[in-house]
Amino acid sequence: MTSLTYELTLAGLAVGSAAALTGIGLVVTYRATGVLNLAHGAVAMICAYVLRQLVVEGGWPLPLGALVTLLVVAPALGLVLDRGVFRPLALLGSNPAQTLVATIGVFVLLVGGAVLLWGPGARDDAPVLLGDDPWTQLAAVVALACLVGAVTRWTRFGRELRAVVDNRPLAVLAGIDADRVAAAGWAFGSFTAGLTGVLLAPYVRLDPYGMPLLVVEVIAVAVIARMRSLPVAVAAALAIGVAQAQLTRLHPEGWAGPLLQAVGANLFVVALLVAALVLPGVGGKGRDALPPPARAARVPPALWLVVGVLLLLPLGLAGSDLHTAVQVPALAVILLSLVVVAGRGGQIALGQAAYAGLGALFTALLASAGIPTLLALVLAVPMVAVTGLVTGRPAIRRHGLALALATLAVGVAVSRFVLTQPYATAGLSLGRPAGLSDDRAFYALELVVLAGCLGLVAALRRGRTGRALAALRDHEPGAEAAGVPVPRLKLLAFVLGAALAALGGGLLGLGLRAFDPEQYDPVRGLLWFAAVLVLGADSLLTPLAAAALLITLDAGPQAGTAAALIGLLAALTGRVPPLMNLLPSASRQARPLAGGRTDAGPPGGGTRDPGPPPAEGAALPTTRTGGAGGAGGKSVPAGGRTGGHSPPAADGTAPPTTRTGGAGGKSVPAGGGAPPAEGSPAPREGLRVHDLTLTYPGGVTALSHVTLALAPARVTALVGPNGAGKSTLFDCLAGTLHPRRGEGRVTLDGTDITSRSAHARTRLGIARTFQRLAVFPSLTVEENVRLGQEQNRGRGDPAAVERSLRLFGLAGPVRHRAAADLPTGTLRRVELARALAGRPHTLLLDEPAAGLDAAETAALARILAALAADGLTVLVVEHDPDLVAGIAHTVHTMEGGRILS
Repeated sequence: MTSLTYELTLAGLAVGSAAALTGIGLVVTYRATGVLNLAHGAVAMICAYVLRQLVVEGGWPLPLGALVTLLVVAPALGLVLDRGVFRPLALLGSNPAQTLVATIGVFVLLVGGAVLLWGPGARDDAPVLLGDDPWTQLAAVVALACLVGAVTRWTRFGRELRAVVDNRPLAVLAGIDADRVAAAGWAFGSFTAGLTGVLLAPYVRLDPYGMPLLVVEVIAVAVIARMRSLPVAVAAALAIGVAQAQLTRLHPEGWAGPLLQAVGANLFVVALLVAALVLPGVGGKGRDALPPPARAARVPPALWLVVGVLLLLPLGLAGSDLHTAVQVPALAVILLSLVVVAGRGGQIALGQAAYAGLGALFTALLASAGIPTLLALVLAVPMVAVTGLVTGRPAIRRHGLALALATLAVGVAVSRFVLTQPYATAGLSLGRPAGLSDDRAFYALELVVLAGCLGLVAALRRGRTGRALAALRDHEPGAEAAGVPVPRLKLLAFVLGAALAALGGGLLGLGLRAFDPEQYDPVRGLLWFAAVLVLGADSLLTPLAAAALLITLDAGPQAGTAAALIGLLAALTGRVPPLMNLLPSASRQARPLAGGRTDAGPPGGGTRDPGPPPAEGAALPTTRTGGAGGAGGKSVPAGGRTGGHSPPAADGTAPPTTRTGGAGGKSVPAGGGAPPAEGSPAPREGLRVHDLTLTYPGGVTALSHVTLALAPARVTALVGPNGAGKSTLFDCLAGTLHPRRGEGRVTLDGTDITSRSAHARTRLGIARTFQRLAVFPSLTVEENVRLGQEQNRGRGDPAAVERSLRLFGLAGPVRHRAAADLPTGTLRRVELARALAGRPHTLLLDEPAAGLDAAETAALARILAALAADGLTVLVVEHDPDLVAGIAHTVHTMEGGRILS
């Protein structure tokens, strides 16, 4: 027994050593470049093939071949990736999602290139570099980790690396060549990938598909290490490797036996699944969704007619054998699921192949149980949708890199533990139903199903849900602030995507008359994702074109052509536009730049172009009689307040400082344009914070015992230096930040809403705007405003959209222009119009004058004064003293996380 334990431990150390090398390379690359390199496994595979080519085919001595492979080819490959792919993306300002797509493109490109060069078959004659002694491999890994740690800690390059990791722009200003650091990171990462490949190749079958995915699975060790700690990565790799080896000694009886064997052979997959779904995610919530596409005109009916004719041609011109043609509509339905999730929703979903495989598997299982085949397919779709619900729920709160890893982990886990296991697939057959055994009849059925799915998705995109998905993709915090229930909407997109993928997967299996797990391999799923992205993820024409391209090229004499072509285009993402944008009939209204920005005044930009005059469609309002602007219906100029500060109230809050206004100087009640009548009920309590404290991780206290009340029908201003806590308090009121239990409360009319989410507070009537504009560039001005009405208290008031458009001078032709086309001044009005279309009672404005010129700021002051006069409660965080003095009834000064006055 002791001898068996020792032998298994040695075997586990060998596997763990190779995994540790992957972890070291991924961590170093990420720390030097900020890129999670999903192509690491493909680089390992290429280097293993190169060593075999030199030694086995070329007859080189093993030491010389290893030196050339590891010290020349691998680093050179890393430098090529840096200079040719990732440095241009960094210069273009691409977001993390685009960079991740580029790594997927490199993965697919290298896999396709390997198939073209060496064929798709597996090789079992890879040379052994370090022998069979696992202690030698372990010693090499530990030595490499120690070397990297020493270089990072005690050399000038290490100091530069740490500086670039901590703050790249500041490091550049300090004279550090960040590009040189990134190039060194890529070279070293490719070296470790190459070393991983040549060490693993003798013990696994060397093939273009299996080895890259095997290395991708061990990304788990880098995620466990939070992409930072080399010792944690090495320790996790060795522990998982040894545990995986020890599990092989267990042989329970019954159903648990095959399952335990599957776990023992794929423990790194389990670790990846746990790390991706349970541990804190890599990356964060920022610019990490897929960027919005250029807004294009609808595909011309003539083009759809041409596509329809091309799809019908096989029925008339092809022979009776349509083996290739029947795969196209089925794959198009699968790819249509990516249009919903990735194209419209902007989510990086890498697990659609798993849902397609489950659709085929459930169809086969139900059919084998005696259920008619078509009914089995119909029943399989909701079954997989439920699976999508279960697997999507833990993933929907992830963002960017973490979401990509979570969906990839789910896809790999389904493939390893279900689709390829005999206990799930043994003895399965999948035949077509009676009457559809002929290829022509089945192809006609597929076309009908495809047309129905296209119509369903088209209706979804045109409706309220489609606008909400587009908003989620364009700006997730802005969508939440507009009232979009982001988690629920993400889950809906994942469930609908899973259902469509299952339907397509079942059709694909019926078309091939067999359940073939290789058709739903995770690597194939990455190829599908890349194909949809490079053709144009938000176009209904993309699934048809991508399916035809992939099936046609794969059916050709050169296997791997489709992967090489799609991979090359995906690797050049950010520089090569989606191919659908190149159609002569596609008239774009906005020209997107890198990172989703446009050349027409991006959201959050600093352009001060005033754009169309304020009177476009309707005149901007002036302050009304009885409003906050002043007595006699006249507006009060900047600094025209007549009142002074009042003593603090008993609860510690500073009461409003009033101005002369309206008839007799009486206040305007919430929701009304006149003073309250005698004997009327007291105005509502409004939005308050009570003894609020907020401490960030690391012990930094942003707010300390803050108490604040927003008076109804009044403008309250927060002023103070940068870092005073204004934005933190603002975010606590809006629901973006939440204090820990016992550290204060946020109430609305006496009801505790501290734990309510941002979108829930919006639906309660608390609207907000952002310092950096939060509009949705792929939607028109009217669609932006309509989103605010549809998702909030304005749902029952269709006229709210028109009122908001007229109030802010947006009712003219500008209403039909894409928001990406418009300058900052107009976009500020769009954001305010969207907020007011939901009929809020409280409006929170975070530096609303940022990016506006003097005329636009004056117009904004008139609008805010009129809104307060109409009963709206307004909070303004602003640095412009003239704007604050001209509109605020109450001014609070913050410093050091406290309200001083």
